[in-house]
Amino acid sequence: MPLTKTITSLPEIDQVMDQSMQAFLEYKKINATDRAAFLERIADEIEALGDILIRTTQEETNLPEARLLGERGRTTMQMRMFAAMLKEGSWLEASIDHAIPEKVPAKPDIRKMLVPLGPVVVFGASNFPYAYSTAGGDTASALAGGCTVVVKAHPAHLKTSSLIAAAIQKAIEFCKMPNHCFQHVIGTSFEIGKALVQQSHTSAVGFTGSFSGGRALYDYATVRPKPIPVFSEMGSTNPVLLLSDALAKNAETIATQYAGSITLGVGQFCTNPGLLIGVGSEGLDTFKITLANAINQVAPAKMLHSGILNAYETNRSNALTTKGVSTISNNNVVNENSAAPMIAHVKGIDFLTNENLKEEVFGPYALLIECSDIEELKKVWTSVSGQLTTSIMGSDKDFETNPELMEMASQIAGRVLLNGVPTGVEVCASMVHGGPYPASTDSRYTAVGVNAVKRWVRPVCYQNCPDHLLPDALKESNPLQIKRMINGNPYQ
Repeated sequence: MPLTKTITSLPEIDQVMDQSMQAFLEYKKINATDRAAFLERIADEIEALGDILIRTTQEETNLPEARLLGERGRTTMQMRMFAAMLKEGSWLEASIDHAIPEKVPAKPDIRKMLVPLGPVVVFGASNFPYAYSTAGGDTASALAGGCTVVVKAHPAHLKTSSLIAAAIQKAIEFCKMPNHCFQHVIGTSFEIGKALVQQSHTSAVGFTGSFSGGRALYDYATVRPKPIPVFSEMGSTNPVLLLSDALAKNAETIATQYAGSITLGVGQFCTNPGLLIGVGSEGLDTFKITLANAINQVAPAKMLHSGILNAYETNRSNALTTKGVSTISNNNVVNENSAAPMIAHVKGIDFLTNENLKEEVFGPYALLIECSDIEELKKVWTSVSGQLTTSIMGSDKDFETNPELMEMASQIAGRVLLNGVPTGVEVCASMVHGGPYPASTDSRYTAVGVNAVKRWVRPVCYQNCPDHLLPDALKESNPLQIKRMINGNPYQ
C-alpha cells in the first residue's frame, strides 16, 4: 500500500479499515518492550527528517521556525514518554485477587487488566501540525495502548503529514511491526470522514478542532449499529477571573502577561484566553488601558491558512456587532492575509443576555467583561459552558473573601490555573487537557500526558483461568515484571 493513499470511494475505506483490523490482531500481541522500541524509533525517524520537515511546515502553515522546533521536540518527547510508560507497566492496571475457597460463598480467582479497543481513526489538527496530527498525542497514545491507527491527514499541511507518515513507515519496517498498524490517508470530502467513523472496524476516534467538526464526528458514531467512543477536543474560551485585590496591586503586570498570552501564536491555541472577567474598579481600568496599549503594539501576523483567517474575521465581526460590545484596542495596521489582534469590551449584563458572545473566536482576540459586582462576575463565569481551562488572578485576600471560587472552578474546566496564563500545556502525568462538554466530548479523559492512553483501552477480568491461559501481565510468574495489585495491596 502507498505510504499515503488518497481515498475517493467507500470501498477504499473498507480496504483501509480491513487492513487495520488484520494488523490489530497481530499488533495487540506485541510485547511492551518491542512496542516501546517502535515508539522510540518513530521519534528517531522524525528527528532524522531534519530541516526539510521544518521548512516544509513553514511553507504550509506560516508558523515560525522556533515554534516548529519546539513542537517537534514535544512530539518526539511524547513518543518516548509513552515508550517509558510501556516499560514501567503499571498503566495496565493489572490486579489479582486470589481465590478464597473457605469463604461462604467461595471467592473465585479474579484478575483484571486493560486491553486495547481496536483500530483507531485520528483526524489531524490544523493548529499543531506535529503534536496533534500525524504522529501527535492521539497516534502515540493509541499505538502505545496496542491499537492500530488510521490518520486522516489535515488538508492544510498535507506535505508535512506525508513526511511524518513516511518516517513512521520507516519505523514500522525497522522494527518489523505489522505493515498496516499505521496508515495515512487523504480524503477531501466530509463524507470520507463520516465513512471512516462509521466503518464497522473502527473502534474509537480522536479529533482536535472546531466544535462543529467534533460534534459531527460524535453524532456519526452514536448512530452506528454499535456506537463507539469519540474523543473530540473542540476548543474553549478559557475564561479568566480578574479579582479586585490582585488588580489593585498588579494590574499592569497582569495586563502585560495576558497581552502576550492572547497574541501568542496569533491566538491559534485551544487554550487561548478569550474571556476576561472583572468587577469595575480603578484596578480594572488600569488593566484595560495597559492591555489595550500592549495589544496595539502587536503587529498583525499570518494565520495558519486562509480558512482560519476568514473564520476569525467572521466570528470577530459577529461579536463586535452584538449589542453593548465596543473595542478598546485600536490596532488598525492592515497586512494582507494577516490577522490583527483585538480586545473588545462589554458590560456583564449585556454578556449574560447575548449567547453568541460565549462562542469561541479562534485567533488573537479577547472580550473583557466588566461586571457590576462579584455576584454578577460569578453569574457571567458560570454561564459559560464547559471549558478546557479557567484561570483566576487573585491574591490571598481575594480568596479569603471568596473561598467558593476554587470549588466553582473545578466544575467549569478540566484545568484550573492560579495567577498564570492558560497557553502552554505541559506534557506530564498530572496534566488534564479536556473538560466538560463542549470543551470535549468526554470530560473523564485527557488528550495530553500518559493518561491519554486510557481513551483507547478497556478493562477485562478473567475468572478462574489457569495460569497458562492468562495474559502475561496477569500470570503468577509475572514475566513482564510490571507493578500489580495483589489482593488489594500494591506489589512491586
